[in-house]
Amino acid sequence: MRASKPSRDEAERIALEALGYLVADEDRLWAFLGATGLEPGTIRQAARTPGFLVAVLDHVAANEGLLIELAATLAIKPERLMEARHTLAPEPFE
Repeated sequence: MRASKPSRDEAERIALEALGYLVADEDRLWAFLGATGLEPGTIRQAARTPGFLVAVLDHVAANEGLLIELAATLAIKPERLMEARHTLAPEPFE
């Protein structure tokens, strides 16, 4: 039986845990900042904007190694991370 789609609350929790994972390591943090164009001093402000959590999950999804590593750290399947991303930003006409 397939697990249900994550609720918005669960998807946001997963994205926040992903953000915590990124900022816990300087190399991961700088890679995220470089990919998003953010600076260390602007990340808190950016975190309050719509779409920020989707950007976090998009960044993770763009690197398969990071995706697998994060999923293992969170003890979830990589697919669950992608489902969380989809919950936060569903495709048009869904």
